[in-house]
Amino acid sequence: MGAEDHKSLIFALKFMTRPPAIKNRISSGGVIFRELEDRIEVVLVAVRGKKAWCLPKGIIDKNEDAPAAALREVREETGLAGEILDKIGLISYWYFLKNEMARVHKTVHFYLLKYIDGNTDDHDHEVDEARWFPIDKAIERLSYKSEKEIMQKAEKMIEEKLNLSS
Repeated sequence: MGAEDHKSLIFALKFMTRPPAIKNRISSGGVIFRELEDRIEVVLVAVRGKKAWCLPKGIIDKNEDAPAAALREVREETGLAGEILDKIGLISYWYFLKNEMARVHKTVHFYLLKYIDGNTDDHDHEVDEARWFPIDKAIERLSYKSEKEIMQKAEKMIEEKLNLSS
């Protein structure tokens, strides 16, 4: 290997194989529920051509706090307005953006919302469908384990707030 090849190799190792950038993203969302006769129903949203069912959530806007973002995102993605009763918790996960060569650490805050009004047909273009489910069916339908755990926590909180027994 000549001196020029050696310099090219050093350049490549220093500048072309750098680790990906790390970005932090903070989102907020919610579990919106209603009491219907003898059961509790919640809304899930379908994304990715209805291949994934998840909780409504989205990025917190500048000058917006997590509860306000949760109310806005639930309204946009489900067509429903709700009242925040409590914070359920948060989830955190990593994913990779190929086009930006960046690892993303995402944190999502979730709130428990009591349904006030609205129609799931009024959801925005970001979701394929918004639909009411009995809470036990919603837990089964959710695509992501961390969101199933949030829904299970929400179910316990709802039971406590409504003084229901399992």
